[in-house]
Amino acid sequence: MIRVALVLFVISALAVAALALGGDAGAANLVWRGWQVDTTAAAALLLILFSALLATVFWSFLKWLLEAPQRAARAEAESRRKQGAEALARGFLAAAAGDGSEARRLAQKAADLADDAPALVRVLAAQAAEAAGDLPAAKAAYSAMLGFPDMRLAGLKGLMQTALAEGDKGAALRHAQSAYGLAKTARWAWRALVDSRLEAGDWAAALDLVQGAQERKIVSPLVADRTRAALLAASAASFEASPDERLRAQALEFALQSARLKPDFAPGVVMAARLLAADGKVSRASGLIEAAWKSQPHPALWLAYRDLRTDETPRERARRLASLAALNAGVRESRILMVEQALIGGEISVAREAARPLEAETVTQRLAGLQARAANAAGAVDDARAWIARGAAAPQEPDWSDLDPDGRAFAYRPEDWTRLVATYGETGELIHPRLERHERTINDLPNLPVSYAESTPFVAAAEAGALIMPIPDDPGVPDYARPPEGGPPPASPPPRRRRLASTTRAAK
Repeated sequence: MIRVALVLFVISALAVAALALGGDAGAANLVWRGWQVDTTAAAALLLILFSALLATVFWSFLKWLLEAPQRAARAEAESRRKQGAEALARGFLAAAAGDGSEARRLAQKAADLADDAPALVRVLAAQAAEAAGDLPAAKAAYSAMLGFPDMRLAGLKGLMQTALAEGDKGAALRHAQSAYGLAKTARWAWRALVDSRLEAGDWAAALDLVQGAQERKIVSPLVADRTRAALLAASAASFEASPDERLRAQALEFALQSARLKPDFAPGVVMAARLLAADGKVSRASGLIEAAWKSQPHPALWLAYRDLRTDETPRERARRLASLAALNAGVRESRILMVEQALIGGEISVAREAARPLEAETVTQRLAGLQARAANAAGAVDDARAWIARGAAAPQEPDWSDLDPDGRAFAYRPEDWTRLVATYGETGELIHPRLERHERTINDLPNLPVSYAESTPFVAAAEAGALIMPIPDDPGVPDYARPPEGGPPPASPPPRRRRLASTTRAAK
């Protein structure tokens, strides 16, 4: 206000000065109680303006004095607000860091200072109690939040988490159900309900929840489709071995729905193809596998494709497998399949030629076994044994572990399907429970003799009567070169065959 008065005074003074300098300053007369004042009009105007400015300054000063108590109260309230906000921020950080005692101290301080944020104070108090490990206090704080409509959802989530921490899954599920009924878009409540259905193996209820989540846009369409495909495959697996024809028909329907939703989901496709082939619908099963091979090849797919027909010669089967590999020729599985089909068809030179580029791949038991079979078929027995030796120390391939030795792919337990639904739905990746449990799989390495052939230099030297020198990597050969102390040199030992192992390698 004073600034405005000063600006107006300066402007008016300049205007009056301009009039005075114009040559006609005018005259002003004032008569008051016997006093008479004669001056120019310009001087009178300046006097009036100066008096108004002084009055404005005086009034502003008086008003400032009168408002001093209110200003002090506002300053104190602002200071408390800032201290409360700082206490809340530091309290939440302490709770997140797990410092329960500091979080509780700051929560109490915030309760005394942050009068304008009671909801945040209640949340901090509950989280501080959780961080301190005081679950009863946390439950009491979360329960108190249920009485406020805008805090009810947060209170239910906190109660669910404390119930889980206490191991009370029933109470946690009830809180999740209440929250899901209160807010259909609460993803955490939906996730808790889905997990409970999966843990119970209730695939139908889980499917309903996923469908509802997609309609309410809780999850993306991609995640919903992957989760539904895995759930449908799990449902099919639960009915596939049933002797009831109706249940087997239901299993086929579920498997087909899974394959339609995600053509690259190998468990659903293999199951659908297996059930279709059992019903004599080989052409339809072939189409499903071919579509899946174009999207995401998996060894279970070509093995299922191989076994679709039993009335063909090896060469016919090889040609059919080669056509499958050609659908996605650039990928690793197709290159492996080209070796397999050549071995099936008896084209040994083609198999070795197709296997040669795979030598640059990281060695696994499966690749080593494939190379060993190709070399053995070509008569390169020593090469085959060398590959077997490399494969003995090589890791298994996760996808290959999905194949049961008895011939059924993806023979999962119910808990495995539960994990598969959750993992594949969120990430699109398969799990490999058989590999994790170190269960027996289809043998990667061929059952070949592991001893050297008679043409090896060591055996030839023994047959000629020469002394067999000790071999560092063969603990079975005695040290004949060193004679015993004080005695004659030992006689040459009888001819023996050097072996890499005493028996053939057992299947895993």
